[in-house]
Amino acid sequence: MLRPSFRPSSSASFQRTDLKQLRRLFAFVKPYRWQLFAGIVAVAVASGLGLIFPQFVGQFFDGFVSGSSATALNRVVILLLIVFLVQAIFNFLRTYLLALVGEGVVADMRTALYRHLIFLPVRFFESRKTGEITSRLTSDVSVVQGAVSQALAQLINQSVLLLGSIVLLFITNLRLTLLMLAVVPVVVLAAAFFGRRLRKISTDFQDRVADANASAEEALVGIRVVKSFTAEALEANRYGVLVRQSYRIALKRAVLRALFIAGIFLAMFSAISVVLWYGGQLVLTASLSAGDLVKFLLYTFFVAGAVGALTGLYSQFQEALGASKRIFDLLDEQSDLPEAKTAEKLKHPKGQLSFDKVSFRYGDRGKEHVLENVSLDVAAGQVIALVGPSGAGKSTLVTLIPRFYDPSAGRILLDGIDIRELKLKDLRANIGIVPQETQLFSGTIAENIRYGRPGSNDDELQVAAQAANAHEFITAFPDGYQTIVGERGVKLSGGQRQRVAVARALLKNPRILILDEATSSLDSESEALVQAALETLMQGRTTFVIAHRLSTVRSADRILVLDDGRIVEQGDHESLMAQAGLYRDLYERQFRAKDQTVVL
Repeated sequence: MLRPSFRPSSSASFQRTDLKQLRRLFAFVKPYRWQLFAGIVAVAVASGLGLIFPQFVGQFFDGFVSGSSATALNRVVILLLIVFLVQAIFNFLRTYLLALVGEGVVADMRTALYRHLIFLPVRFFESRKTGEITSRLTSDVSVVQGAVSQALAQLINQSVLLLGSIVLLFITNLRLTLLMLAVVPVVVLAAAFFGRRLRKISTDFQDRVADANASAEEALVGIRVVKSFTAEALEANRYGVLVRQSYRIALKRAVLRALFIAGIFLAMFSAISVVLWYGGQLVLTASLSAGDLVKFLLYTFFVAGAVGALTGLYSQFQEALGASKRIFDLLDEQSDLPEAKTAEKLKHPKGQLSFDKVSFRYGDRGKEHVLENVSLDVAAGQVIALVGPSGAGKSTLVTLIPRFYDPSAGRILLDGIDIRELKLKDLRANIGIVPQETQLFSGTIAENIRYGRPGSNDDELQVAAQAANAHEFITAFPDGYQTIVGERGVKLSGGQRQRVAVARALLKNPRILILDEATSSLDSESEALVQAALETLMQGRTTFVIAHRLSTVRSADRILVLDDGRIVEQGDHESLMAQAGLYRDLYERQFRAKDQTVVL
C-alpha cells in the first residue's frame, strides 16, 4: 500500500523561503556584527528611556490632584528633561550605527552582485536585457537598502516600545490591558492576509520598472538609430506605456497598503476609545487614580503607534523580500562554462589549435546545429581566413576559441590540451579580438589602450599606438592620450576607434588573434591604415580572419569556406579559384557587383 506523500502547505513553503532569504541577507551583516550589536543596544536604551515618560506624566497628574508642592513638580520636569537628553544621545548612536551597518551591507551586496554578474558567461547576457540587470543593481538593491538601514532600527525600536508598554500596562491595570489586547488577533490576521498580497504586487511592480528601464536603456544606447528613423515619439510612447503599467500596479499597492494601515489604526484606536470609556468608569468609582489612567492611556498610544509602525514595517519587509529574491536569483545563476578543479595553467603557449569533430547549437534557437562535425588543424603562426555566406557559422566558430561557449560535441585543443582543461583567465589572456563594432569605454584613449594590459607604462603604450597607426591622430588632439573618447567611443571616427582597438590588442600581445570583420565598415583611407596596423598585429601570431571583402583574405595561409555549418572547401586563393566551387562563385559575384557599382 502506497503512503500518501506529505506536501507542505503554501504557508510553510513561504516561511521556509522567507527564512532562507533572511539567512542569506543577514550573511552580509557579519562583517558589521559589532556595530550592529552596539546599535541594537543603543536602540534598546533609547526605547527603554521613552517608556519612562508616562511614569513621570502619571506622577505629575497625581501631584496636581493631591496638591503636591511646586518643588516636587519642578523636580519631575527636571528629571524628565535629563531623560530626554540621555535618550537623544542614544538616538544619535543608534541612527548612526545602524545606518553604517545598512549602508555597508547594501554596498557589499551591490559589489557582490556586480562581481558575480561580470563573471557570468556571454550566453547569460544574450538572454537578459541590460536595463533589467541594471534595475536589479539599482532599484531592487535600493528597496533592500531601505529595509536594512532604516526598517531595522524601527523594528527594534517599536518592538521594545511594544513589549515594554504591554508589560507596564499589565502592571498598571490587568483588566484594562486584557480589554485593549483583544484587538491583537485581528491585527495579526490582517497582517498575514495583506502581507502576501503586498509582496506579490511589489514584485510585479519591480518587474515592470525593470522592463521600463530596459526599454529606456536600449533606446538611449541606440540613440543615433532612433534619431535617424525619427522614432523619438515611438520610443517615448513605448516607455510611457511601460511606466503607466508600473504606475497602475503601484496604485494597487498603494490601495492595499492604505486599506491595511487604515484598518489597523481603526482597530487600535477603537480599542483605545473603549479603554478610555472603561478607565473613566474606574476613576469615577475610585478604583483607578487619574494619574494611572493618563499613564495607561499613554502606554496604550505607545502600543497603538508601535503596532501601526510594525505593520508598515511588515509591508516594507515584504517588499524587501520580493526585491532580495530577485537579487538572490541573479546570485544563484551559475556559469555553463565550468572550470575544471584541476585546470592547467597555460605557460608560454605556441598557438597551435585543433578542432576535433566540433558541433555546436544555440539551445534557445532550436535543435539545428550552427556548426556540424568541424575538424581542423591550425599550426602556430598560421593565418586562417574564414569566408562563406551569412549564417554559415564563421563567427560562431571563432567564439568557441576563447570559450564564450562550449561545443555541443567534440573538443578544441590548444597546444594539444583541451581548452576546457585550462584556466579560463589564462586562455583568454592569450587571445586578442578585434571585432567589427569596436567597443570603447567612456574614459581616455590611454585607459582604453591599457585595457589590454593595465600595468603597462607610457612608453609601452606609445609603442603599441605607433604600431597601430594611431599615435599620429592621438597626439593631434589637444589632450593627446588623455582625450576623453565618450560613451562607446562616440567622439572618435570609425577608423580611429578601430586603430585604438588594434593598439589595445597589440599591448595585450596575445598568441592567438581573432579579426571579425575588422575593416568592413570603414572607408577606403581608414581601411588602408587599419589594414596596415592589422598586418603588424598579425606577425608571428595564429590568426583567424573573418571578412566579407574577399580581396582582404587573398594573402592568408589557408582559406576555409563554410556553408551551413560545415567546411566545404579549403586551400589558398589560387587553388580555390581553380576548383570552381563556392569560393569562386562568391569571389566572382562580389567583384561583378563592384564593377556594376562603378558603372552606375
